Amino acid sequence: MQVTTGDLINDLQTRGMRLVDPRAGADSRRGGAGPTDHKAVTIGGMTVMIPVHTATAFESPYMVEAPDAAGNARVLKDGAFFADVQFPQRAKFLDLSTADGVPYSHIAQLHAKDVLATTVLQTCIRYESRKKTCKFCAIGQSLAAGRTIAHKTPAQLAEVARAAVMLDGVKHMVMTTGTPAGKDRGAKVLAESAAAIRAAVDLPLQAQCEPPEDDAWHRRMKDAGIDSLGMHLEVVTPELRQQIMPGKAQVSLEKYFDSFAAAVEIFGWGQVSTYILAGLGDTEEAILAMCERLTAIGVYPFVVPFVPVTGTPLESHPAPTSAFMHNVLGPLSQMIVDQGMRAEDIKAGCGRCGACSALAAFEKFKRPTMEAVS
Repeated sequence: MQVTTGDLINDLQTRGMRLVDPRAGADSRRGGAGPTDHKAVTIGGMTVMIPVHTATAFESPYMVEAPDAAGNARVLKDGAFFADVQFPQRAKFLDLSTADGVPYSHIAQLHAKDVLATTVLQTCIRYESRKKTCKFCAIGQSLAAGRTIAHKTPAQLAEVARAAVMLDGVKHMVMTTGTPAGKDRGAKVLAESAAAIRAAVDLPLQAQCEPPEDDAWHRRMKDAGIDSLGMHLEVVTPELRQQIMPGKAQVSLEKYFDSFAAAVEIFGWGQVSTYILAGLGDTEEAILAMCERLTAIGVYPFVVPFVPVTGTPLESHPAPTSAFMHNVLGPLSQMIVDQGMRAEDIKAGCGRCGACSALAAFEKFKRPTMEAVS
């Protein structure tokens, strides 16, 4: 069987990699909203996020030699050469601070090589309760460690976004948020942030929140300058949702699908997405069945391998195997293409970035089937 770039990325993302030179991981993210405990590397022309600070990574057969001055390095597998990679250069905007002394790095981070990402509210009504928290979530860790601030204001976000575009050529931006109290579930603060950013710089934006109670928020977010929307299921089996994310599971799958349908009407086919964490207990069949239902209504299912994060209740939960991910991503990529969607067509966000999953690499080799064409 021919090994593709997708297979190489898939294996690295499920197994992680060890860093010979700890300094190579200086800019990797620890704690906070995902992706976390990862390091960005470019392999086969694609920039992807690879776990480096997890238990799985510490036992990985992949080891990265110390990079040269340009960021080039070799990856070894069980001591033998595996692939050449490159570490993206540190973003220039990260060395700046706001007029009131807040480091830009506390307001937003660079994901992959050209994506700006921020968690607008670094607090969540789910996270604050042991009975409601999502067991995989580490949103409060970076706040507790003093590496971020609880609420990024619209003015701060606009200032950092403009600098990231001017200094580092950032191409699009992801805004996620912890869920606040209130029926908008974060849509209000995202819309306010988007309006300020778009007034300062022409930068495609994705917002991510739970489905707002009132679907009118989709239009409000769109009118504020948000180009694409993520509403993340994470887990697809009802019983498993209750077990792993008891608070978030109170928002039913029916509500999600009602909100998906309303959002697609506003943002367009393929511009609404959802995150699914493979490896938490959902079977391959359950994930693919959910993805078939999602793609049929124009929602892009961004399926990523679960990465256990230190300090969370699931820190010892194993990552999925590369075979499991291959068995999901292969059929899923064909499903996506058959429904007229591709990662590269998404205006902004995680699906377009594609760094946390090998899905986009699998898509590159897919063509619509005859049934889809007819």
